[in-house]
Amino acid sequence: KRASDIRLLPPPINMALIRNFNLVFSVLLQLSNARAYHCATASSLARRHSSAFFHNAGKSIAIIGTKKNNRSFNLPTLFSTTTDDVSLAAAKKVSVDNPLLRSWDDQPFNLPPFNSIQPGHFKPALESAMEAHIADLEAIASSTEDDFDSILGAYDRAGSLYSRVGSVYGNYISSLNTPEMQKVQTETAPILSRHSSKCNNVPGLFEKMEKMYNMREDKLKNGEWTAEQARLAERVYLSFVRKGSKFDEESKKEYADIQAELATLQTNFMQNVLRDEEEWEMVLSEKDMIGCPPDLVAAARQAAVDRNHSDSDAHVITLGRSLVEPFLTYSSRRDLREKAFEAWTHRGELSEERDNLSIATKMLRLRKRIAELHNKSSFADFQMEDSMAQTPENAMKLMKDVWSKAKDAADRERKAMEEFLVEKGESLEGGFQPWDWRYYAEQVRQAKYDFDESELKPYLSLNAVTNAAFDVSNKLFGLKYVKRSDIVAYHPDVDVYEVRRSNGEEDELVAIFLHDNYARPHKSSGAWMSEYRTQKKNLIPGSDSINGIPIVSNNNNFAKASGSTLLSFDDGVTLFHEFGHGHHGMLSDATYEYLASTSVLRDFVELPSQLMEHWLSEPVVLKKHAKHYKTGESVPDVLVDRLKAASLFNEGFATVEYTACALLDMALHSLPEYGEDFDLGKFE
Repeated sequence: KRASDIRLLPPPINMALIRNFNLVFSVLLQLSNARAYHCATASSLARRHSSAFFHNAGKSIAIIGTKKNNRSFNLPTLFSTTTDDVSLAAAKKVSVDNPLLRSWDDQPFNLPPFNSIQPGHFKPALESAMEAHIADLEAIASSTEDDFDSILGAYDRAGSLYSRVGSVYGNYISSLNTPEMQKVQTETAPILSRHSSKCNNVPGLFEKMEKMYNMREDKLKNGEWTAEQARLAERVYLSFVRKGSKFDEESKKEYADIQAELATLQTNFMQNVLRDEEEWEMVLSEKDMIGCPPDLVAAARQAAVDRNHSDSDAHVITLGRSLVEPFLTYSSRRDLREKAFEAWTHRGELSEERDNLSIATKMLRLRKRIAELHNKSSFADFQMEDSMAQTPENAMKLMKDVWSKAKDAADRERKAMEEFLVEKGESLEGGFQPWDWRYYAEQVRQAKYDFDESELKPYLSLNAVTNAAFDVSNKLFGLKYVKRSDIVAYHPDVDVYEVRRSNGEEDELVAIFLHDNYARPHKSSGAWMSEYRTQKKNLIPGSDSINGIPIVSNNNNFAKASGSTLLSFDDGVTLFHEFGHGHHGMLSDATYEYLASTSVLRDFVELPSQLMEHWLSEPVVLKKHAKHYKTGESVPDVLVDRLKAASLFNEGFATVEYTACALLDMALHSLPEYGEDFDLGKFE
């Protein structure tokens, strides 16, 4: 959906490799498609992620980042900085009345006490944690010791309570963002941003980090530091510089003001999209669902029940991708497809009181000012600097190369559909429209390849695909998943697993894995990986070793059925994709939390997930796990052959859609100015 979820591989690169990686590139710029609209891509890559354009896109900009000063509490899916190690300063703030502040030692694996947490707990807990965090940083700044552990080691451990509370907060505003939580989010977003700025400007702290940075090469050369320690010094220093530590005092204040305003705008943007997704619905009868496969009809009926429609014939299509996209693909009712498409592609502007166009324009101007403060000609220049691509020109070179090839392919696909219409003797009033593409692409695919996706879905139940992912994980990495039905998570739909691996004599605990698979109200759309606690070895002396064990969460948005939930093949790929991110967190083996898990350059982070997703299509995996949810029979070979034959069909369309988003994103953020007459819609 969002260009910010399309990762950039460093050019030059072989086109066959691009095909193999589903054309992964990243523009890193978060804005993607400012209205969450015309670039509503159907690509198998982009649909794995959230439609809210900031939801999974902020790591590289760190709008209100904190601890470890490179993460952001209003960008929930990037949270991976948790720990149960409460520093001495933080311990003074612990309250028996607030479950977020008291010890979690009585919880299994020191998990958050989910059944005790209420929205009202977050703001006071964050305030206490912020105070403790500043105290930790001030202690480092005033330290008379200049060795690695006293400065960088301590910095990596600092703010543990803030990270612990913030990780729960970040996950809640992404997975359980109720109206009460949205109020908390609106109130706290600018406060958290101010805290990040304050952390970055603790007197004397940057000077300590700069000193560490300047000595890193000599220390590494002399064997006093490891390569990991030198890398930590480099990344921490760069983070401080990119957040304005070298600015004069006036510029620092302006930068902090900008970040606070951006935090508020981001929150408003995300909540506008979420509200549109929650409020809009198209209520249909079963007769209106003509052309739709039985599982989609059942999912629409279940959505009506979930939304408290009393009519026994009520079926509801929402703006969740798991409902609206299949409807656009299969519904024979062109008028209803148009209605659904128009609403889906205008999320964030379906109500006069929710105008994401104006919000996005304000953000563009603020980001341009950030670039100016860093002496960059555009925000694109600033943002791409800390990436493998390094420059907007490198990114554009790849994207334009892809664009020309994808556009040719999409033109051929459109021609094939037009020829199909002629053969069928059909004509479309007003010509071929956007809400026609998915429908007729599916018709052509069935005719050309004799492949109907609905024939495959009974073999891809959610349980079957989950078991397949666990089996592949075991074969590749020796991991075993033990379901813990006795552990209460933040929602009944969430499954909790112990992740174990044999170390010879016994199984060792590797991670705790939370699997949140279903779409529901108050949950962001898309799919993402996040963490409640990040792997680390740099623990506070004397703390429980469990605090170095990661707690990883995968979120999907599959339409929940009353019986077995059946997935499309692309849904299955999505589950495997996010599981690849999950492995990145679960198998992390870093000393320092700052460098652990997904704390890598933005245009590298998709590599593990892209590799993992390809395993679902392996014949040995499909043959073992793709079994009919009723009969238990294995998927027929002929159906698998048809799937593979049709796998690249419509990829021109898919690639054009998300490449268009990426090109738009880069073009928007490369503009030298955004005058009073700037019209974002017209520019697009």
